[in-house]
Amino acid sequence: MTELTITKEDGDRRGRYVAALDGIDAEGEITFTHRGDGVISADHTGVPDELGGKGVAKALLDYMLDDARQNGFRIVPVCPFIRAQYQRHPEWSDLFTTKPGEDP
Repeated sequence: MTELTITKEDGDRRGRYVAALDGIDAEGEITFTHRGDGVISADHTGVPDELGGKGVAKALLDYMLDDARQNGFRIVPVCPFIRAQYQRHPEWSDLFTTKPGEDP
């Protein structure tokens, strides 16, 4: 079985969570932007065809949620995939906000 590896690349303003599967020359990602103290926006989720159907987008989202829990930031769900998943999981409400400084 191929192993999924997820890493975080974090810059001053923007960053991304990156997923790679052993043996596949492609990466999935969630891109984000720092929106202020303790808030990021999840801007885009991209999973190329080579990684499709392998649970990569869900694994990236889970990693981002764990990161938010561990590091105390909230997420503005700009990306349609992340917004849809958030709407299906009200138990995540403590991790999301609609705008910096606002509750969802």
